[in-house]
Amino acid sequence: MSRRPYKSHVIIRKMTVSDIPQIVELQKKSFPIMAAEGVYWKPEQLKSHLQIFPEGQFVAEYNGKIVGSCSSLIVSLEQEYKDHSWMEICGDSHMKNHNPRGDTLYGADVSAHPDFRRLGIATKLYDARKNLAIKLNLKRIIAGGRLINYCEHAKELTPEEYVKKVKRHEIREPVLSFQLRNGFKFIKILPNYMKDPSSLNYATFIEWKNPHFVEK
Repeated sequence: MSRRPYKSHVIIRKMTVSDIPQIVELQKKSFPIMAAEGVYWKPEQLKSHLQIFPEGQFVAEYNGKIVGSCSSLIVSLEQEYKDHSWMEICGDSHMKNHNPRGDTLYGADVSAHPDFRRLGIATKLYDARKNLAIKLNLKRIIAGGRLINYCEHAKELTPEEYVKKVKRHEIREPVLSFQLRNGFKFIKILPNYMKDPSSLNYATFIEWKNPHFVEK
């Protein structure tokens, strides 16, 4: 009889260089459609993330296996809710736009192994980011969320209409629904956010405000 996996057995810790080979394979498993087009973290990019902002890079480990990861950077937008693409805000895949003096933690990526998604991996990674934002006294966390089922509804609905139906629980959208459950607020649609056939390149601008933020 196989043992049932337990959420408590998932450990969240900072990423290390030795994790990189597993993270690359995790990316391919987590995003097969995008990976087929070459869109996933490469080893040299992950090494750059660790060099630029080691505190913002986390992995989820279960029984010695990397089953989740997330990459983050600190930014400061010229306008609070300015439109942007993933590449514009991150600088590039090496996260050259990281600004230690910024006021916002940007969620560049979250991945969870499809065979382990009932372990609460993404929630634990999101909590790690929230704790980091609180520790660093950052104003908020923002991210661009993929609309992974939008391609199935694009002929009938605009992205904005699609989001409204998701919020009313009329359409199943696992990513946005998860983000809303985790305290993020939908701000607006970001067009041409990143190359992604599932979302037709659209993303949601989402925000979590740090309730412990102290203005300096």
